[in-house]
Amino acid sequence: MEYAGFLLVIATGILVILISLALDFLWAQAIPVRFFYYILRAPGVVVHECAHMLGCLLTGAKIRNVVFFSKEGGSVTYNPPVIPLIGNVVISTAPLFCIPLILALCTWFFSDYLGCLLPALPLSVDSADALIMLGGGVLEIFTRNLVVQFNAWFLVYLYLVLSLILSAAPSMQDFRNASIGICILAITGVIILWSQVQWAVSTLTEITRIMGMGFALGLGFGLIALVLSSPLVILYLWRRTA
Repeated sequence: MEYAGFLLVIATGILVILISLALDFLWAQAIPVRFFYYILRAPGVVVHECAHMLGCLLTGAKIRNVVFFSKEGGSVTYNPPVIPLIGNVVISTAPLFCIPLILALCTWFFSDYLGCLLPALPLSVDSADALIMLGGGVLEIFTRNLVVQFNAWFLVYLYLVLSLILSAAPSMQDFRNASIGICILAITGVIILWSQVQWAVSTLTEITRIMGMGFALGLGFGLIALVLSSPLVILYLWRRTA
C-alpha cells in the first residue's frame, strides 16, 4: 500500500463530510419553516445518534442521556470510553461509517422489494475513471427511475438518502472530542507506512480498504443528494451573485 492510496481514502472521507455539511447548510437556508426542515432531517438525526450509541457500546462508554429531537439537533451524552483516544474517535465518527451502511441496506430493500432500478455503486474510488463511473452510475439511477420507468417509491428513497446524507458529517462537538485521537491515528498510519514492517502495513492496508469502501459508498450517496439539491445550489449561487 502506497502513501497515495492512504491519503486518497482520507481525502474521500473529507469530501463526504464537506458534501454533508454543505448540503445541510443549503437546505437549512432553503426551508424557511423550521418544522419542515426538522421533518427533512428526522430520519438522519435518529440514525446519526444511534450510530453514536453503537460506538459507545463498542468502546465501553456508558450512555448517560440521548436526545433525538431538539432545536439544537440530537445528542448523546456519555462517560469516557474504556478505550482511551481511539474510543472517542470511534464514537464521534460512527455516523460517517454507519450511515452509508444503512443507505446501502435501503438501496437493497428498495431495489429488491419496491421495484426501484438501483445499480450497485462502486466500492472504491481509487482513480479518475472510478470517479467518472460513480458519477455516471448516480445519473443512471435518476434516469431509470424518473424517466425510463417512473417509480413513486423512488421519491421515498431520495428522501431517505437526502436526510441521511445531511446527518452523515460529525458535528463540531464530535470533531472536538475526536481531534486528538484522529491526529494520533493519522500520524501512526504514516509511521507504519514509512517503517515498511510487513504485518503492520498489511493490517493498515486492510483497515484502510474497509474505510475506503464506507467512504466510497458515502460519496456515491452524497452525489445522489447533490444532484437532488442541484436546483437549490443554482438558486443559492444566483442569489449570492445578484
